[in-house]
Amino acid sequence: MSDTIAAIATARGPSAIGILRLSGDSTCSVLDRVFRPMNGRPMSSQPYRTMVLGSLLDRDGQLLDNALCVLFGAGSSYTGEISAEIHTHGSPVVLDAGLSAMFAAGARQATGGEFTRRAFLNGRLDLMQAEAVVDLIDAETVEAAHHAAAQLSGTLSRAVETVYQDILSVMSRFYAVVDYPDEDIADLERGELRDTLRRSRLQLEELVASFSRGQIVKNGLPTVLLGKPNVGKSSLLNALLGYERAIVTDIAGTTRDTVEEKLALGNILLRLMDTAGLRNSEDTVEMLGVARSRAAAGNASLALLVLDGSRPLDAEDEEAMLLATAASNAIAVVNKSDLGCCIDLAALQPRFTAVLSLSARDGSGIKELCNTIEKLYAHEHTAAGEMLTNARQVNAASRALQAVEAAEESLFSGMTPDVVLTECEHSLEALNELTGNHVRDDLVETIFSRFCVGK
Repeated sequence: MSDTIAAIATARGPSAIGILRLSGDSTCSVLDRVFRPMNGRPMSSQPYRTMVLGSLLDRDGQLLDNALCVLFGAGSSYTGEISAEIHTHGSPVVLDAGLSAMFAAGARQATGGEFTRRAFLNGRLDLMQAEAVVDLIDAETVEAAHHAAAQLSGTLSRAVETVYQDILSVMSRFYAVVDYPDEDIADLERGELRDTLRRSRLQLEELVASFSRGQIVKNGLPTVLLGKPNVGKSSLLNALLGYERAIVTDIAGTTRDTVEEKLALGNILLRLMDTAGLRNSEDTVEMLGVARSRAAAGNASLALLVLDGSRPLDAEDEEAMLLATAASNAIAVVNKSDLGCCIDLAALQPRFTAVLSLSARDGSGIKELCNTIEKLYAHEHTAAGEMLTNARQVNAASRALQAVEAAEESLFSGMTPDVVLTECEHSLEALNELTGNHVRDDLVETIFSRFCVGK
């Protein structure tokens, strides 16, 4: 990693500010060629962590922009190497020319995520913190941002380290038993060891269980709108979003495919999916749409069953109700309240998480529906930074948990110390994979391939 990398760190397109980043051994020599401080001293002689006013030059030494430059020392920078940022006006032309000048001065183009990868390889971040960088950039709600920021600051890493040290302490005690079999160590400490393994198991169980909530915070709550044709599913989607996303007509079966959109309700992000009306049909395209509706319902955490309140319930409504109530939470939305209601809402209450009457046409009741959904998921709160958010993390944590469970069982059943040791070692291996202390190179490549250039 001795070569020096450079990239544009801000989004493409005109903006107020643009940032060029540098990192590597030749950072100072590159800066001395492309940036001329107003105070007359080269950047290599400027103090660290101090904004310096000067001129950004192109590869021919011509003035590109009046800019600010800041230099970071090795060991105290984001990457752990000597690095720098140049803050310019956000013209794409200026940024491209400035980057070209850096290449001419000896830097090379950074690959996607290479700055953060160097931070990981230099011990500035562990793998969970590195993944949190992407989560923070991609955050679509305040709660997602809070969680990613806390994970980046090390909240999850510290929780994992606590478990790691507890299991390590168990191993050290059992190594003493193996190395000094004549000493009466095991009997004296067996109760304490059991307590330690139990505590580790409970902490790992809580960590693994956090994954479902972490997925909702990060990716949104899978929410499906179900019902027979012409009950107002697409109208409800449009009313929730506040604009005409789906086509609405009086013709039954207008929606032939799933329509997906995201909606933020406070700290909850809904992944809304409007579906084809559920009914028997000879139309091939509509049949495919109904099949997709059933598949979407099977994957949803929240189902919004839409009923036409101006008409009595029929067999198609009953079929839709059965499909909706298979979700973790199902809300019956009795639509078309502006046309009067001939459905007994009280009779629906025992079958659903909530039952509400509204009109997607005039908007009455929409706010109450949103409030109901917010309250329904408000209790599912986990401290910021203490949730697993991707499959890699939960896979490693699950394997660590399985090994601790096996170690605990071995201790209870009176197995020999080497059996307990083996299971503890397996648990530590999984935790090391979780944090990135020991991880395959191809996995590192896969993780950092998700990053944008400049981060």
